[in-house]
Amino acid sequence: MFKRRNSQHEEELVRAGMAMMEHLPLREAPETIWSAIEAKSGARASALPPSFRAARLIWKAALATTIVLALAVYWRTRPSGWIETGAKSRTTIKIGEIGFVEVAPNTRVRVVKARPEEHRLALARGEIWAVISAPPKLFFVDTAAGTAVDLGCEYVLKTSEDGSGLLRVTRGWVSFQRKGLESLVPAGASCRTNPHEGPGIPYFEDAPGDLKQALEIFRSEKSGTDVLGTILSAARVRDTLTLWHLLSRVDVGDRARVFDRIAALTPVPPGITREQALRLDPQTLQRWKDELAWKW
Repeated sequence: MFKRRNSQHEEELVRAGMAMMEHLPLREAPETIWSAIEAKSGARASALPPSFRAARLIWKAALATTIVLALAVYWRTRPSGWIETGAKSRTTIKIGEIGFVEVAPNTRVRVVKARPEEHRLALARGEIWAVISAPPKLFFVDTAAGTAVDLGCEYVLKTSEDGSGLLRVTRGWVSFQRKGLESLVPAGASCRTNPHEGPGIPYFEDAPGDLKQALEIFRSEKSGTDVLGTILSAARVRDTLTLWHLLSRVDVGDRARVFDRIAALTPVPPGITREQALRLDPQTLQRWKDELAWKW
């Protein structure tokens, strides 16, 4: 019975190693390794018959596969499992059959799950570039500030040692979530993240400078000036992305100002009432967002 359990355990390790091999970057061993092995064996490739030289090539391939498999099993079963890049190094993590993640220098990241129904990474610090082509909600990246949920996209995610960061989407959409708070970020937009507050308010990178500067002040909540007024007056039609998110994050007394500015920029769709929006009715906000998104 003991031997059977041990065999099953070894089989699980091998399976885990094989799965993990998909996420390991390929590296070619230097020729000096093979030269050293030949020296130890007392034979050189040129001195061997053709049949032996062919066997050597097969042996090299088999040994390389064994080494990679052993490393994969070790990497999968070691306690931390973190991948760390140096100041001048970078690597690529394959995300199943749905895409890949480029890991920038000075980055610490870990593969948490690698299943067909869920691929999940944890980003402790640094920067990654994710390129995903798949149905929504198959790829996730956890950070100290929350989780980036892929909606079929391409994006850059940065996070610092203190947990603050920046999400920048270049294709598709990303939902950044933390404890019930969500920011929807489309292509061309960015969103700051904070470990204490979660996702910030998204904004388009081509938004007016006054709007982006006022958003930074709004995040700090240290200004007695009418920061909200600056945001509202600077907003364009496209910036209803920012205003829609603001509606649920400003004080109750300021919601009417945000609603009225959105209504002034673009007609409110039929069925969306001011009263429902000010009450933050979930269905109303969802329907309004779906209509506004055509302008984002």
